[in-house]
Formats: sequence, structure tokens, C-alpha cells
Amino acid sequence: MLRSAHMNHLNPGLRQNRTICIPFGDRDHYTEVLKDPNIFREFIEISLQRWPELFPREITNGYLMKDIRLSVKLSTPVRRIEIWGTSYTIRPSFAMPYMTGFVDDVEKGMFLRKLDVPFWALAYVFGRYPMYWWRIEKTIGRNSIVGTTVKQPQHLPEHIVADEKHSWIAGDKVYVATTAANGCILGASIAEDAGEKQLTKAYSVFKEESQCIHPEYTPKTVNIDGWKGTQSAWKTLFPCIVLICCFLHIFIKIRDRCKKKHKDLFLQTAERFWNCYRALTKASFSQRVRRLHEWAVRRSLPEVMLEAISKLYDNLASFSVAYDFPGAHRTSNMIDRLMQRMHRHLFSMQYFHGSLSAAELGIRGWVLINNFAPSNPWTVKKHGGLLSPAERLNKFRYHDNWLQNLLTSASLQGIRGIPPNPLQ
Repeated sequence: MLRSAHMNHLNPGLRQNRTICIPFGDRDHYTEVLKDPNIFREFIEISLQRWPELFPREITNGYLMKDIRLSVKLSTPVRRIEIWGTSYTIRPSFAMPYMTGFVDDVEKGMFLRKLDVPFWALAYVFGRYPMYWWRIEKTIGRNSIVGTTVKQPQHLPEHIVADEKHSWIAGDKVYVATTAANGCILGASIAEDAGEKQLTKAYSVFKEESQCIHPEYTPKTVNIDGWKGTQSAWKTLFPCIVLICCFLHIFIKIRDRCKKKHKDLFLQTAERFWNCYRALTKASFSQRVRRLHEWAVRRSLPEVMLEAISKLYDNLASFSVAYDFPGAHRTSNMIDRLMQRMHRHLFSMQYFHGSLSAAELGIRGWVLINNFAPSNPWTVKKHGGLLSPAERLNKFRYHDNWLQNLLTSASLQGIRGIPPNPLQ
């Protein structure tokens, strides 16, 4: 069973989710469909034909209509079906998981979490109490990030970017191992230290969730910084993956230490440095880097600048290999932008508090909200009306309401794995 999405590495006793979420037009439409078993079965058949990824794989062998139960919390009936002796609940997309509320009542509050509005402010504006909103975000975090965001195997990325975000839990240093591709964060798991063992465990969450969609999935390349623990972790998880060192990190080291102290030399170096990056071929890139290194030695650049350029020169193969893989990331620019948002989020809540499991659920919930919540209107217009990074990755949406789209995408917690044990 998938470890991360159910937090099984923290609580092995959790069982596979058995709730199927299907988009309905509105509550009246849902009530009408629910009344008649024949109409309801027809609706399931249509939904199964359009969106088979929302259902367990075993449903293709048939299912039985079961009972109707009334949710006391929402006074909303839900129907259950039986597949291979296992009961599944059909939840309409307008209802929140565990029937804690209607989407229309919480959607705007959850959107504001993308902008890091605190829980007490949501309670002040929308009612309820801070812990209510806190629990909703944590509930969203129980879903598989990859399985919820990527709905078809062909959309799994060939080229990814990975990095760690430094943070704290009650004052103790931790690292959020983050994986990104196609404008979406596809992995965010907390490592208790920056060693190879902990980073491998944290990044393995991305591997497990991805291989639930495609069992033999292996990305071709990963762009990373020069940290040995990160490099070893990815090679352990995907032995055939090609590691590409981030070109941008070398420049940042020079910029941060020399931009003011050695302004004129920095401007000359920066121009020559980015001229290397703009090379169109591997041979041209390698030649330009060699010429840059020769120039740096000849000009007797300050030690901090020469050290960075020498590192680029000595590890030339790790940078130039990107030319062998069209579409590979040569810099970490994409994940850096996403992690800037993560930084603002963590800073605004003064980092993590409480347990490791609560911290991981919280950051996973925030990631899914960011993947599915609408972008600004100018970005939406630029991408032809696709509202969110997840929509732009999948090229479609289940529902026009972004939160209903998220909840539908998270049917079965985004996992279509092995048949569950009916005795659990």
C-alpha cells in the first residue's frame, strides 16, 4: 500500500481509501439521480466511460448496487456500491471529504490559503473556527500528490527538478524534499536531516506515488544542485536517471558574493558566464566554458569567483549532459519559483509546529491547493482559459469549480492500486 499518501510510514495501520468522488452538476441533479437506482447506475456507467481513472480498476468486472446512507453532518444521502466484496462510497464532488461541509461554503477560504491567509482570519471572515479550516487543509494533504495532480500515465514528466527547502519543526531543523515538473509541485516530503538516508526516504514518496500510476515509471533526467546527499538519493531511487547539475546555482554563488564588492569584474564575468549558457550545442558550450576558465585564470579573478568557475570547469560533463536530452532542465529556475511561494507560506506561519505527521500533511495540503487553485487572470488568459497548473498539465478539468476539480481528481485519494483487503 502507498506509504506517503496515507502517511503509512508514520502510521502503518491506515487502510486504503474507499471513497469514489464523481462530479455532479448541482445538488438538485444529484438528488434526482440518486432516487432511481437505474438512473444512478447509468450515471456511473457514463462516468466510468469518461473518467475510468476515478474508479477502482476492478470495477470493470462488475459491481453491485448497495444501500443509501444519510450523512448526519450535511443531511445529504450517499449511495454505496460493492466491488469484489468490498464496499465503496460514492461521494458527490460538491461535498467535502468526511462530509465536513459543502464546497461552496469552503472554496473561497481554501483559495485564500494559496495566498497564506491564516486560519484565524478565515474563521473571522467565513465563520466556523480556526481548527476547522486547519483540518480541511490537512485532509486535502492525505491524498497522493502525484496521483491527484497527474491523471494519465502519459503526463508523467520525463524531466524533473528537485531541491530541499530548509525549515523547522518546533525549532528543530528539517528539510522539505521537493520535486517539481511542468509548473506543478509533484513531491513534498519532510526529511529530518540532509543525509542520504533521510533524503532517499523523503524523495521515495514521489517514486511510490508515480509508480502507482505507471509501475515502471522512471524519469530520464533530474536537475539538482551539487549536494552529495541529493545526488545519491536520486541515484538510489532511479539507478538509470541522469543527474544534471544546475547552471544557475554556480552563477548565484558568484552574484551573492561579488555583485557589490567586485562590481566591474562581476559584470564582465556575468556576461561571459551567460554567453556559455546560450550555446546551442554541447561542443560549443564546452568550448565556451573552457575559454571562460582560461580568461578567469589569466585575469586572476578573486578567489570566490575563480572557485565557482573552476567548479563549473571541473564538472563540465555534469552540466553539458543536458544537451543530450532535449527538454531537460538546465537550471532549477522552475522549482525555485515554486519554492519561493513555499518559503512565503512557511514564513507566514512561522514554520511547522507539532508533530512530523501534522507538518507533512500540512505541506502536502498546501501543495495540492497550489496545484489546483486558479492562477491570476492574466496567466489564465495566456493559457487559453486553463485555470491552474494541474489543468495545464492534464489539458482538461473535471469541474469548473477548482475545489470540486481537486476533490474529483483525488477520488480514491488519487490511488488506483491493488484491490484492497475486504477484511480490513
